[in-house]
Amino acid sequence: MTDEWKAPDAEKNEERTSWKLLEKTLLAGVQEQRRARRWGIFFKLLTFVYLFGILALFSPLMDIDKTAARGASHTALIEVRGIIADKEPASADNVIASLRAAFDDAKTKAVVLRINSPGGSPVQSGYIYDEIRRLQAAKPSVKVYAVISDLGASGAYYIASAADQIYADKASLVGSIGVTAAGYGFVGTMEKLGVERRTYTAGEHKAFLDPFQPQKPDETAFWQGVLDTTHKQFIASVKQGRGERLKDKEHPELFSGLIWSGEQAVQLGLVDALGNADYVAREVVGEKTLVDFTVEESPFDRFSKRLGASVAEHLAMWMGFQGPVLR
Repeated sequence: MTDEWKAPDAEKNEERTSWKLLEKTLLAGVQEQRRARRWGIFFKLLTFVYLFGILALFSPLMDIDKTAARGASHTALIEVRGIIADKEPASADNVIASLRAAFDDAKTKAVVLRINSPGGSPVQSGYIYDEIRRLQAAKPSVKVYAVISDLGASGAYYIASAADQIYADKASLVGSIGVTAAGYGFVGTMEKLGVERRTYTAGEHKAFLDPFQPQKPDETAFWQGVLDTTHKQFIASVKQGRGERLKDKEHPELFSGLIWSGEQAVQLGLVDALGNADYVAREVVGEKTLVDFTVEESPFDRFSKRLGASVAEHLAMWMGFQGPVLR
């Protein structure tokens, strides 16, 4: 009887021993994985540090073409590319900083603004226009030439009109001297969906641009007045910058927002002649060496921004933190 009762206890002990061995084996495997992960993290971080170090070391050399020729007489080149808006490459801060750097350089013989832009903020364009005029007055020996490549429209032409001369290709698109503000109206859609819009304001016209409410004639007239005032400011600046070179200041469509080819723009007086940046530097300025003064992010900064968003995510994954990710 005694032996019969001991047999189950022996089996239980043997089972416990097996589970303990299995548990130790699993724990050892987990610990080994953790060690491997830690070393993996270490070497990956080391690789990132190494790459950042190399990029930081050589990034000044990547812009060597912008500074190599500054020891001699040169034509300063400033790019105005893309939308003219705050925080964009063609923001007033960037373009003005480029202009000041070019004018402050004693070896700068002239400045070429190479423009390829559809325009943008009238405020940003106005800042740049005013700064060009100020620098011209302070240092009249340094001429400013605007060269329109594919597109110099709206705010981009606003800027160009401050230059001493404007050049373009025969097929460039030039002009669009006008102001626009666009939106959508969803009133009918809301009614069809049976949705009621509830807006609470302090001020009779505070929500006058709300796309979910019907337009009111007096508010529409007011907004049109704002656009007309801005348009008049634009026209006045162009007339001041271009002066008598405008062939017909009273041309009914000159300031209508239409856009012309470079060849047509020459006939209207919006452009002085046809030519590119190299032509202007070589034939007009007489100094063919172009030195880029465009203020822009360094390759290191661009690389850091692109990489920065993914580094934290990858580090979290390597460390085992794989929570929800918003995409």
